[in-house]
Amino acid sequence: MGKDLKLAVLIDGDNIPSAYVKEMMEEIAKYGNPTIKRIYGDWTRPGLTKWKSLLLDNAITPVQQYGYTTGKNATDSAMIIDAMDILYSEKVNGFCLVSSDSDFTRLATRLREAGMHVIGIGEKKTPDPFIVSCDRFIYIEILKSRSKENESSSSNKSEKKGVDKITPKVIRLISKTISDLADDDGWAFLGDVGSLLQKKQPNFDSRNYGFEKLTPLIHSIGNFEIDQRESQGKYKLMYVRNKKR
Repeated sequence: MGKDLKLAVLIDGDNIPSAYVKEMMEEIAKYGNPTIKRIYGDWTRPGLTKWKSLLLDNAITPVQQYGYTTGKNATDSAMIIDAMDILYSEKVNGFCLVSSDSDFTRLATRLREAGMHVIGIGEKKTPDPFIVSCDRFIYIEILKSRSKENESSSSNKSEKKGVDKITPKVIRLISKTISDLADDDGWAFLGDVGSLLQKKQPNFDSRNYGFEKLTPLIHSIGNFEIDQRESQGKYKLMYVRNKKR
């Protein structure tokens, strides 16, 4: 997956807070070029007024969807219909679905079946079925903490707020992934480890645990050895293996 990935960004305006849309769009730009950007909601409702000033700044097209029936989410239906229209238009090769709603699980699965790369963005309350139906899932809380760090880089509290603990389950996941990729000496290329972790657990992200990159996360655990090797290019290659007990 490279920067040439053309993405359709579809945002559930009823289900996502507006405060961090700038950070969200910056995050999406890391994975590809957002050629289509739409947000869905009933814009006659006062709850969506905060979005309006942000749409022009970020070139996001609002799609009006009236809530005709109480208890039914018309926004979901509109997003799903548009997603399928975009899929068949063949203008993109990836989707970014921004919602914390499990109703988009089947949509994400269907898009991946069609060969699309699917990125999900939502809050930590997002149900697991939607998370695992995406290739990658990014928590908004990560973007919130980064925004607070930018506002006050001297505040240590904001850096640690909302950080997940590195549990034995996480350590086992990393250890098993290294073993899956290891050569005869037990070494695995760190880039491959990161890719396989993402496939096994789409919401795996070193930033969830307070680290910008995978290398310092692994180094902090103490169960692994890290070897930095020279390469022909300007970048050094990082290898990792499980420490022998």
